[in-house]
Amino acid sequence: MPTTTRTTTISDQDAQQIGAGLFAAFESGNSIEPLTDARPGLSVDDAYRIQRALLAAHTRAGRAVVGRKIGLTSLAMQRQLGIDSPDFGFLLDSHVWCSGIRLSRTALHMVAPKIEPEIALVLKHELRGPGIDLDSVLAATDAILPVFEVIDSRVRDWRISLSDTIADNASCLGAVLGESVAPGAVGNLAAVEVRLSRDSELLQEGTGAAVMGNPAAAVAWLANELGRFGEPLPAGQPILAGSFTAAVDATPGLYEASFGPALGSVTLQVHD
Repeated sequence: MPTTTRTTTISDQDAQQIGAGLFAAFESGNSIEPLTDARPGLSVDDAYRIQRALLAAHTRAGRAVVGRKIGLTSLAMQRQLGIDSPDFGFLLDSHVWCSGIRLSRTALHMVAPKIEPEIALVLKHELRGPGIDLDSVLAATDAILPVFEVIDSRVRDWRISLSDTIADNASCLGAVLGESVAPGAVGNLAAVEVRLSRDSELLQEGTGAAVMGNPAAAVAWLANELGRFGEPLPAGQPILAGSFTAAVDATPGLYEASFGPALGSVTLQVHD
């Protein structure tokens, strides 16, 4: 898996065991201590190995990958979690919903969920790094969607390092997708604005420029990271580019992220 330093600190058996523990926490809603408490030298390389083991457990449970998520792309989120690098994870078919969904914190075994307003890009053809840039992504983009990502850390109290969150599928629970829009109707992604509210109370505001300067730049980053290992970024799947704002706690209520008349909005009802 992608990383800038290729170091190994754990065995394959360890990676499988840790991945199994994260899967059990996902299924039960029971939190665990930070992985890096017991393994302070856990590398980013090994964190992605654990993430692969976690994905294998989901696959055995009958779930399939239907998209990607890029995390920690904005300064707001990096400062909120004390992390200074992007990461990525996967979206599962069992945890992708349409706008307007009503989600139960209990039924979904949420631990400490938060909500992020984002946009997702859908590609018309795959991108394979290296050498992918912002213009390459824009030329390949077929559709753009307003999105809520529901993040949740199986690590107790969000006491995470970069390796902790990577291993835990980049702290992803799932995504709520709005209606897709043609890229030409949206215009400059960096200039897209969002207003995030709960029960009509404004909580956060942000723009696409918060996401690595442009959400398409985040997608280019992911394509190039995957390209290090011969993996393409596939067409036809939503790629969540990263949050426009700091995350907000997913307490019960009706959430709306409004991205303006061109892109529209996405809504989500959270209850216990």
